[in-house]
Amino acid sequence: MARNLLKSRNDLDFSVSVCTRPPRLNEAEGVDYYFISNEEFKEKIAKGEFIEWEEVYNGMFYGTLKSEIQRIWTNKKHVLFDVDVKGALKLKKHFGADALAIFIKAPSIEEIERRLTKRMTENSTSMKIRFDKIKLELTFEKEFDVTVLNKEIEEANRNILSIVEKYLAS
Repeated sequence: MARNLLKSRNDLDFSVSVCTRPPRLNEAEGVDYYFISNEEFKEKIAKGEFIEWEEVYNGMFYGTLKSEIQRIWTNKKHVLFDVDVKGALKLKKHFGADALAIFIKAPSIEEIERRLTKRMTENSTSMKIRFDKIKLELTFEKEFDVTVLNKEIEEANRNILSIVEKYLAS
């Protein structure tokens, strides 16, 4: 969805998050994430380099660098974040009305399970951890500015584009 939005709007740029997990097969350094060690991540926390960060899974940290936002603003573009629920709410709190928080919601837990199984990136243990996290994240939906149902990808992409266009025009 983020990639589709970036293709549709040349005034947006993607904020590449930092994470401590290993890259998946289709992920590229500096494109999907900056992959660093836990030690490097903790050093960046200590130096105040993150605008937001979270230990999303046990021993796996994710965060948004202040320098990444500055890079995008220097290029006179709007920042597009793709972060977890807690990260999104921290960013919304920091930027207030200058940020639009969109909650992307799958039609059901069963559909999430089907999609994750099809991706083949999870084992049974990580699948349980993900489901527990998803159930928690669903409780934060009402704190977002708008919810988009991701039942059918093309329709969800159209809805997101329309929402972003209206927000940026206001």
